[in-house]
Amino acid sequence: MNDHLGSCLCETVSFAIKGEFDSFYLCRCHRCQKDSGSAHAANLFSQSAELVWLSGLYAVTSFTLPNTRHSKSFCKLCGSALPNTHIAGLLIVPAGCLDTEISMLPTAKIFSASKAYWDAELEGIIVYEGLPE
Repeated sequence: MNDHLGSCLCETVSFAIKGEFDSFYLCRCHRCQKDSGSAHAANLFSQSAELVWLSGLYAVTSFTLPNTRHSKSFCKLCGSALPNTHIAGLLIVPAGCLDTEISMLPTAKIFSASKAYWDAELEGIIVYEGLPE
């Protein structure tokens, strides 16, 4: 059984994930673009792993888009995305909030029909290891 640790950007919230991830999706739907501010959300999914909050539970809040299953948990102090259990029997963990390495590669890109117009041909652009000067 794998254990993973994670936290928010301001380190107020920390948590452990005990168990395995079933899948890792890069979601390109319009809703995930809006709430991530990026081309896609990168989320790990598990039907069996257990989420244990280690600190800062008081700072965890969530938003569910009315009349949808689209929900996001986040730190109300720094805004960092956090694990979500709003769909019964399913743990959704934003990959970027983990502090430990995962060996799993993304399973698939989903909702690609909704991808951002600028999210094409990205392999050909200039790459910097830090902020360009």
